[in-house]
Amino acid sequence: MCAAERDGDRVDGSDGATADRLARLLTAFRPGDEALGVSELARRTALPKSSVHRLTGHLRAHGLLEPAERGGLRLGLKLFEIGQLATRQRGIVDAARPYLADLREATRNTVHLAVLEGTEVVYLDILRGPDAPRLPSRIGGRFPAHATAVGKAILAHSPESLVDTVVRAGLPRVSVRTITAPGLLRRQLGKARAEGIAYEREESGTGVICAASPILDGAGAALAAISISGWTNRMRTERIAPAVRTAALALSRTLS
Repeated sequence: MCAAERDGDRVDGSDGATADRLARLLTAFRPGDEALGVSELARRTALPKSSVHRLTGHLRAHGLLEPAERGGLRLGLKLFEIGQLATRQRGIVDAARPYLADLREATRNTVHLAVLEGTEVVYLDILRGPDAPRLPSRIGGRFPAHATAVGKAILAHSPESLVDTVVRAGLPRVSVRTITAPGLLRRQLGKARAEGIAYEREESGTGVICAASPILDGAGAALAAISISGWTNRMRTERIAPAVRTAALALSRTLS
């Protein structure tokens, strides 16, 4: 027996199984869920109620879950603190906020800051505009990259292998105009790479149009993207696109 095993530091399959169950419990919560009971958590995670009861007890002890006033469990404030650390470590959110605020003020439309994770974008910051449609995006929320302007802006400046991964994973239809043909998506990415602007025209929702530009590192790789979203019949992309592009270039220089 090695020293690590004698000291109780041995990592085996049970550790991975426990971590998997804890992750399934935390990710069982969906937008709009104020609280979930043990039975609902067991249903969503396909775990035995006894396991859910035991594991949620550990999560409560560490502040990751907390009891709700009307019964059940809700996500704890500790998770919010961890989430804030995750975004601030990137240095992007704080640096981007003035640029996002200027874009919203100038256009009165909704401005997004997002990064790519896997085949989806994750929204780090959102400033909602008074003249913009109500959008399903939320801070910390995810959306298929191929159906968003921010996703296409990032993919256009990412390695071809990453684009291949997105295509192989499938291009699910989000709205009637979502691009589901790999060839068409690749052509759009090529145009976005050349122009520095990616567009989404009712691909994530009816009546919504969006223009996005990537935030690049010193080597030209995409770190994130910012976008402006508005009504299709009100927002003129030929006027919005230069503003988004200018802000993204300035932010890229700031972060570099």
